[in-house]
Amino acid sequence: MRVSKVISITLPPELFREAAELAKKESRTMSELMREALRRYKRQQEWDAINAYGRGHAARLGISEDDVVRLVHQCRAEKRRKRRNRPRKAG
Repeated sequence: MRVSKVISITLPPELFREAAELAKKESRTMSELMREALRRYKRQQEWDAINAYGRGHAARLGISEDDVVRLVHQCRAEKRRKRRNRPRKAG
């Protein structure tokens, strides 16, 4: 019994030629190429959603892109200080 579903898509001739050339160059089938394209599209959509969330949250907090590197360094330095000042276990 087949686990995969078969679909049909339409592509303009030039896009089809480009896809066929790319599949051949990478020794992939057109199906493999389309699956990879869908996976990458999905990851990009997820990244765009995370990015939009972060930008919105930063805007509400008044944080600009220029602040991010400084804040990351501050946070990491604080974590290092806490680790250094943590009491050692007796052993």
